[in-house]
Amino acid sequence: MLKIGYIFLFLLLNACQPVKNENVHTKKEFALVIHGGAGVIEPGTMSKELENEYHLSLSEALEIGKVILSSGGKSIDAVEAVITFMENDSLFNAGKGAVFTHEGKNELDASIMVGRDMSAGAVAGVTVIKNPIKAARAVMEKSPHVLMSGKGAEEFAILQGCEKVDPSYFYTKKSYESLQAEIEKLKNSKMGTVGCVALDKFGDIVAGTSTGGMTNKKYNRVGDSPIIGAGTYADNNVCGISCTGHGEYFIRFSVAKDIASMMEYKNMSIQEASDYVIKEKLVSKGGKGGMIGLDKYGNIVMPFNTVGMYRGYCTPDKKETFLYK
Repeated sequence: MLKIGYIFLFLLLNACQPVKNENVHTKKEFALVIHGGAGVIEPGTMSKELENEYHLSLSEALEIGKVILSSGGKSIDAVEAVITFMENDSLFNAGKGAVFTHEGKNELDASIMVGRDMSAGAVAGVTVIKNPIKAARAVMEKSPHVLMSGKGAEEFAILQGCEKVDPSYFYTKKSYESLQAEIEKLKNSKMGTVGCVALDKFGDIVAGTSTGGMTNKKYNRVGDSPIIGAGTYADNNVCGISCTGHGEYFIRFSVAKDIASMMEYKNMSIQEASDYVIKEKLVSKGGKGGMIGLDKYGNIVMPFNTVGMYRGYCTPDKKETFLYK
């Protein structure tokens, strides 16, 4: 009887000990992560002045999103506002800073996805819409479709109130010639795109991506940015992702969805899944680029397999921007 009593006491004491659970997570109040493209971005390829320009622009973009999210705003509004800001900044290959096609035009793509209900919208090959991310949101919210392209996408976007501009808007202004000359040195070696992923206090994850595509592209080529599951993906139960890189590889390997699926079905963390896909799987096939993402708890990742990637993130208590490895 005495022995049984000791055993009972031992079990009781152990039952009272705190259980160590490696899978316990604390959701952040909000989180936001951005990128401005990946490629040959390393110390020595640009002046300190241009480095500062990029850091300042990334920081301003983060602040725009932070103000919205910290005041209780929705992640979709934060993502649209942040990407709109980046589209309006000629530093990035999106919107105002879009690269030129072989024919000397600017063809823009964008997509957005909401993790709450998996709704999504995208546009491809638009030439007169100032902010393609706004057009993508209009497709998602005001049509039964997911992807529109070319003239039809432009007509629809204009009907929904998106601002129309003359194609000359996307050309570099003379007042920026000195800056643009230096940026152009980088553009041919840079996989330019902008992207944003946000988690709000309601637990909603939204991801968006916008790009001017590949320099010197022909035949109305479309990359991964407007392709849901390739360049953009969001699911409240898993994660949100925006990619940048050689689009053909990201399409072929459904990179954004592949990372989410590894998390969902193999119980991998967002860090493990994204590192494997970006740094191992893509590399083994010759694909270059990177991605930004966050999981449902607000854990942030920004992996890439190129020399550098314009990127940054913010949470309630921290904000950082980066250019290099």
